[in-house]
Amino acid sequence: MEQIADIKKLYFLGIGGIGMSALARYFHVRGVEVTGYDRTPSPLTDTLIKEGISIHFEDNPTLIPADISAVIYTPAIPKTLKELQYLQQKNIPILKRSSMLGMISDAKTTFAVAGTHGKTSTTAMISYLLHAEKSISAFIGGISANFDSNFVDDTNADIVVVEADEFDRSFLTLHPHIAVITAMDADHLDIYGTQQSLEHSFNDFANQIDKNGYLITKPHLLDKLSVECNIVTYSYNDNTCDYYAKNIRFENGVQQFDIQCQNVVLKDVTLAVAGKHNIENAVASVAVATLAGISIEAIKKQLATYKGVKRRFEYIIQRNDFVYIDDYAHHPKEISTCIDSAKILYPDKKICGVFQPHLYTRTRDFADDFAKSLSKLDSVILLDIYPARELPIEGITSEFLLDKITCKDKRVLQKEELIDYLSAHQPDVLLTMGAGDIDRLVTKIKERFNE
Repeated sequence: MEQIADIKKLYFLGIGGIGMSALARYFHVRGVEVTGYDRTPSPLTDTLIKEGISIHFEDNPTLIPADISAVIYTPAIPKTLKELQYLQQKNIPILKRSSMLGMISDAKTTFAVAGTHGKTSTTAMISYLLHAEKSISAFIGGISANFDSNFVDDTNADIVVVEADEFDRSFLTLHPHIAVITAMDADHLDIYGTQQSLEHSFNDFANQIDKNGYLITKPHLLDKLSVECNIVTYSYNDNTCDYYAKNIRFENGVQQFDIQCQNVVLKDVTLAVAGKHNIENAVASVAVATLAGISIEAIKKQLATYKGVKRRFEYIIQRNDFVYIDDYAHHPKEISTCIDSAKILYPDKKICGVFQPHLYTRTRDFADDFAKSLSKLDSVILLDIYPARELPIEGITSEFLLDKITCKDKRVLQKEELIDYLSAHQPDVLLTMGAGDIDRLVTKIKERFNE
């Protein structure tokens, strides 16, 4: 295909996805004519349309503009989509999102964040720290509350910060100078088959780091990785690491701690976003920022004003009589972290969790782990499984998962039943969790409880 600088018209299949929309924004601000298709409207597609990007929601090849330079698609698009089948018959370059992201990042100094958990929050935090003193472009897998966007684009940026997605081995298009690996727990077994296969893919990614660059990761993950670049270790509070937190305390509603940065101590760090996992994310982010040459003063200022990522332990309502938190958690470990954080903050309150399972295969493969995590709640509500790209699997339903949960107060509800049920039962603390379309209910729940 033509060089990126020569592209005039791009068409996106699945433009409303969090990664796809950031890429669409990248080209749109550079004067490329960007159009696209998505299955349903969303707040994100509404925003793209307001920014001047034309989007339609009908799978209709006649709506595809003429003379497009290339097509960008996401693997979440089903192979049966009529528009995809039509475009495959044309002599038009069709690229995965990850391939185009790789082409963009190859021309820049790339900082990449990979991991089965924590990569979005860490990418957003790194982007915010670097932005204090560097010109960057950033592709974030969520809406950063500080930037109010999943995309950052400073003029003449020579650094690109990328969330490196392991799904479909997408991160293997990247060749970073600095890379963070936050976790390598079993996930996406529909793609990888086994955890060992997933770990091998992470090792392949790590071996694409510049030999003079840095891998930043946790000590126990190094047993699975064999790399030739410089290695920097980090952790929550393991003092054998190069970077770790210490003197951790909770004061006036915020977390405060020191960060040991190799031979320098960053003292009295304030972090308003809650959770042990966010302290750990901050340690990794500080490691990247110091290696990139950001000053200690700027790092402390940025951490104190970091607002987090939407749908990552995001407070929707925070009152004395009712707290509502929304989270993207869709893997057993993420759910466990979310619930544990809520229990630490509200030890004397009853916690109700609403979870929408994401994918039939993930529900099947991790059913026992999901049940163990969800059983920590005082009450559990399951919505039907969000299928995304998958067809149903016989016997794999939310009722199948519910039977494994040991919490006594548990039920499956339809989405249209949920708000009336919550309103009638008035939980002390409400968590909504999931990666499907449960986010479409957040505003409606907020409005009901604010009436």
